[in-house]
Amino acid sequence: MPISNPAPWDQKEVTFQDRLFVKDRVRSFFHIPLNFGKVMVRNMGKIQAAGALPPEPLLLSDENSLWGADVYIAVAKDVPGAQTARISGTFLTRVFEGPYSNVRRWVEEMKTYVASRQKELKKLYFFYTTCPKCAKHYGKNYVVLLAKI
Repeated sequence: MPISNPAPWDQKEVTFQDRLFVKDRVRSFFHIPLNFGKVMVRNMGKIQAAGALPPEPLLLSDENSLWGADVYIAVAKDVPGAQTARISGTFLTRVFEGPYSNVRRWVEEMKTYVASRQKELKKLYFFYTTCPKCAKHYGKNYVVLLAKI
């Protein structure tokens, strides 16, 4: 289910203090994920078995290579058998809507937004709120960019 109201994420400043995530790696070809579904199914099984689903879903992607991305799935507690990571920091957020082909433009808009706030962008995460099939089904494809400052 996609976020139906992106307003709470748009043009906000969000702080994470040791926010717990299950971390995994997705293989990609020029940033196009090849095994995303398999990675998600594997991890969601572990998360559900541990009773670690958080009240609200949050999945961050660190598009750190043309050939892969680190994904971070928010969890409410430690998950046996899964690699975990904690993320801390302050982030500026913006919501974008449209096809994934617009990502390059969204990144440039995010850089401009961060600079307009007199901040320095240290790292960029993507919160893809829907998979491509879901976006087509729901008619909206909200993507939240989180810029660590």
